[in-house]
Amino acid sequence: MSDLSLESFAKHKEFLIGIDSDGCAFDTMEVKHKECFIPNTIQHFGLQAVSKYAREAAEFVNLYSKWRGINRFPALVNTIDLLLDRSEVSKRGTKLPDIAGLRDWIKRETKLANPQLEKEVAATNDPALTRALAWSIAVNKTIEQMVEGVPPFPFLRESLQKLQPVADMLVCSATPNAALRTEWKEHNIAQYVGAICGQEVGSKKEILQRATALGYGPNKVLMIGDAPGDLQAARGAGSLFYPINPGAEDASWERFYNESCDRFLKGTYAGDHEAKLIAEFDTYLPETPPWKR
Repeated sequence: MSDLSLESFAKHKEFLIGIDSDGCAFDTMEVKHKECFIPNTIQHFGLQAVSKYAREAAEFVNLYSKWRGINRFPALVNTIDLLLDRSEVSKRGTKLPDIAGLRDWIKRETKLANPQLEKEVAATNDPALTRALAWSIAVNKTIEQMVEGVPPFPFLRESLQKLQPVADMLVCSATPNAALRTEWKEHNIAQYVGAICGQEVGSKKEILQRATALGYGPNKVLMIGDAPGDLQAARGAGSLFYPINPGAEDASWERFYNESCDRFLKGTYAGDHEAKLIAEFDTYLPETPPWKR
């Protein structure tokens, strides 16, 4: 029996499907960011005096923009950058944290996760990395305490059951492995996937590439996600993409179950159908913050 690691994942079926978790399989994005990430960001990075603007920036980056769903560490950098660029923040004389060490680490590391960050902190004692690690650990602890009882989106379970006889499936996410396993097992859907892969395994693109390399044919691999980064990962791995539209997740999963899933299995998903869905998906998330429009 698989231990749900990518190392144990094997090709058994003709098709391969990667599924993102937060915001795609589960409606957990809002509670995690608004109740767990953002309060810890304000506390650990000394943003109390500009908490209103910090919250707006973090919500835009993580929930309501084309950055949605990216790894927590680049998202943190993007949030700070938006604050650096905001006149209301500078007028208040708030000193924003120096994150140069975090920027440098992100540029050279692909497994942007606590285990790798812990090694970097031990090797360098860099204050920006030390602060980022303390923040990330606190976020995980808050999520563990806060997030429970959030079921999968309607038609997610039904789709997994429909696909299980014909497709190998794996979770492909930027969330830590422990949280992923807890959530998928809590709702008894881990049984449908052959691997659960989070940020410790690598980027979503790397995870998909490693799984696809097991020998799936052209147009036999599909990534399901709710963020532009999921689309980029799919394209980087030579995969098709099915979008779960932010704010319209129930309808997206129902459409997948009733139509797009069958098209994928019959070989008629690629081309016009996929292009139409991606064009629609592209309209859901802006690039420019509302305070700049």
